[in-house]
Amino acid sequence: MRRATKVLAPGAWRESIATVSLTYDDRYRRRTRLTDTAGNDFLLDLEKPRVLQHGEGLALEDGEIVAVVAADEPVADIHTHSVAETARMAWHIGNRHIPVQVLKDGSLRIRDDHVLVEMIEGLGAHVHRGMAPFSPEGGAYSEEAKAHGHRHHDGHGHDH
Repeated sequence: MRRATKVLAPGAWRESIATVSLTYDDRYRRRTRLTDTAGNDFLLDLEKPRVLQHGEGLALEDGEIVAVVAADEPVADIHTHSVAETARMAWHIGNRHIPVQVLKDGSLRIRDDHVLVEMIEGLGAHVHRGMAPFSPEGGAYSEEAKAHGHRHHDGHGHDH
């Protein structure tokens, strides 16, 4: 079986032979059997677990690349009338330890959950439910934060 043992950053490769479309939960992996869009199986066999990001390439041992695509899944986009209201919604979502994605327009996206949607609407936000890729924030200690120069030093501040 073909094996993918390396993940390449978006733009670090030119062309893929196929794609693999995965939901957020399916993108958090170390070792699993996947099927690309050409119908071919391959083994994802990474050194440690990580979240595969949309646009990354999975390098197969033969040098070919399979592109990672964030699949559409049920989501709820949260819209408010002010930055303060958005921050308040983010606090309530975070207080429940729910993954959240901050969209380019400043609105928030969560996985669709009728209980959370009801709570958020009760707090005054407008929610649009639909199908879209879900790529939540990685958190302060994630590999993504480390890659952008954010480091944690014994609980005393951050480097920016």
